[in-house]
Amino acid sequence: MTDKPVELDKHRGMAAQKATDLRRVLAEVESNVRQLREREADLENRLMTVPAASWPEAAVKARYLLNLYAASLPVEDTRHRALVGALFDDFARLGGEG
Repeated sequence: MTDKPVELDKHRGMAAQKATDLRRVLAEVESNVRQLREREADLENRLMTVPAASWPEAAVKARYLLNLYAASLPVEDTRHRALVGALFDDFARLGGEG
């Protein structure tokens, strides 16, 4: 009996090793996606339940919603994308960010 663990991946063929690696990466990605969705839900709950105490705080909420909206726009909808960009520029200018 030996205290040294046997590395099973070395005894598999190359195709089996690649398949195992892919399963591991996929499981990690799925876990990250699940964690992201949970954090996103937590953020949205906070945005809904905590009222803004100032205009800059309200702008943070508006930025979040505008980013969601812009992400759903088709690539060819340049007019609405430009409008969202112009509004972000207004937020920055009026908020003293630039």
